[in-house]
Amino acid sequence: MTIKEMNDRKRELGYSYEQIAGLSGVPLSTVRKVLGGVTKSPRYNTLKALSAVLQKSTSEKAAEETAEETVKETSEEAGKKAGKDPVIEGMKETAVPVSYHIREDTDMLRDSAAVHAWSTGKKQGEYTLEDYLALPDERRAELIDGVIYDMSAPTGYHQLTAGRLYMMIVEWISKRNGSCMPFISPVDVQLDCDDRTIVQPDVLILCDKSKYTPARIIGAPDFVAEILSKSTRNKDIFIKLNKYRNAGVREYWIIDPDKKKVMVWHFEKEDYETYTFRDTIPVGIYEGALTIDFAIIDDYITPWM
Repeated sequence: MTIKEMNDRKRELGYSYEQIAGLSGVPLSTVRKVLGGVTKSPRYNTLKALSAVLQKSTSEKAAEETAEETVKETSEEAGKKAGKDPVIEGMKETAVPVSYHIREDTDMLRDSAAVHAWSTGKKQGEYTLEDYLALPDERRAELIDGVIYDMSAPTGYHQLTAGRLYMMIVEWISKRNGSCMPFISPVDVQLDCDDRTIVQPDVLILCDKSKYTPARIIGAPDFVAEILSKSTRNKDIFIKLNKYRNAGVREYWIIDPDKKKVMVWHFEKEDYETYTFRDTIPVGIYEGALTIDFAIIDDYITPWM
């Protein structure tokens, strides 16, 4: 089986990476790297073990081939009766262009017939990593539980806040030769290690190097900070909060420029705290050794607003 066929079969069966690792005996990290396309030349024994778990049975293949042949013959007969050449009609169908536009009242990504509907028949809730990667390069978006959300260009305040916070974290970790790595958006995070969720946190800290790949981070970061905007407020406060908690993020900051507040969730301790933009905020994953004087960020940005 090819890697694509394995991923298609994984989706069809509803298997998680953990289930595949358990059934095949292949280490979980290896399963993620092979099916995620990180490992370009997997070992033969690894591919054989994965194929044994994901391979379709002979009866399934025969049934599919019979069904496909029946559909093909029926379509060709119908086309001939209507005076249409099925080959020409097929070419017309695959040549349909996809155009994107954004509704004013939502940040969900939409197009004239839903993304890739012309080829996959998918709708919101059914999209995968493959669809996400097929989006135009200039279109920033996130994929959460099969739903694609548009991400409009961040405001100057948003960028300055994220940049200053990131710099303060980088400076502290660098001075101590820390083993964790901070990142600033845009960086793709395959949060649940599946193909249905890809997010781009504004600022994050990753301590587990095995989760890093050149293409994306695969798994939950240790620390995430999101800066609210009008279009992302509900997504960041409700949808992402639950996603980050369930995925294993240890600490989540929501920065609210309108109310000048920072909401901090310590998921490991099931604790929640609220700070103002004049407070010094301890970073929980470092047990408070790293603190962020938010007044410095506020004073730095305010003159430009």
